[in-house]
Amino acid sequence: MSDAAQPTAAEVRAAAEAVKAALDRHLAAVERRSGEDDPAVYEAFNELAAAAEEYDELLYDRYDEVTPFEIPGGEDALPPYTGPEEPNALSVLIRRDYAVVEPQRLLAQAGRVADLDADAETGAGSSVHTALGVLFGEFEPDEIASRHKEFGLEEGDSTLWVTASDDPPEPGEWLESPFDQADPQRVVCRFDVSAVFDDDLDDVTDDLDEVGLEDVTDVADATDVETLEEADR
Repeated sequence: MSDAAQPTAAEVRAAAEAVKAALDRHLAAVERRSGEDDPAVYEAFNELAAAAEEYDELLYDRYDEVTPFEIPGGEDALPPYTGPEEPNALSVLIRRDYAVVEPQRLLAQAGRVADLDADAETGAGSSVHTALGVLFGEFEPDEIASRHKEFGLEEGDSTLWVTASDDPPEPGEWLESPFDQADPQRVVCRFDVSAVFDDDLDDVTDDLDEVGLEDVTDVADATDVETLEEADR
């Protein structure tokens, strides 16, 4: 980049101040979060990602320096969108992973459902396989997600994709292979949740504490920090 096109030192400083403000807003949103999928936290996260990316670009253009962190799940997370500009239909694809950490609690909850439901299959609490079928047949996936600890489950990674299409599919068209037609180039947006993001954020926060936030440009010298993703949450 030519000298004439370079950002000014004041512009770089302003971008650094924007990162500081975005960090404060993100922390405030996390402190006030109403649940694990609080949209205010997602919004603050995205604002922080945008501010950090802007600062990183200006810092590089002006001083040929980079920051030690990057927000995961950016432009490299999905290929360029090639779907319709005005979709006539959409599909929402959700994956949530769980670990069965308390089988007895799972079996007990399934047994309670069976006791309350005269039509439920007998032996609901006889195996984890049967108990899972009873619980997921009784409760909506969102309720399972919000009450997973009650069912002896531990949350893993999750992702949500919103994909666009030209026309709604015919009834029953994709039931035999519901996820085979997910085209990454038609994903309008995605939201990912993973413990790895929390770990990376903790690493970056620790290093920011070490170098100090009085001068964010000093962070560029900490080149050995772990890189920082997001969803798809």
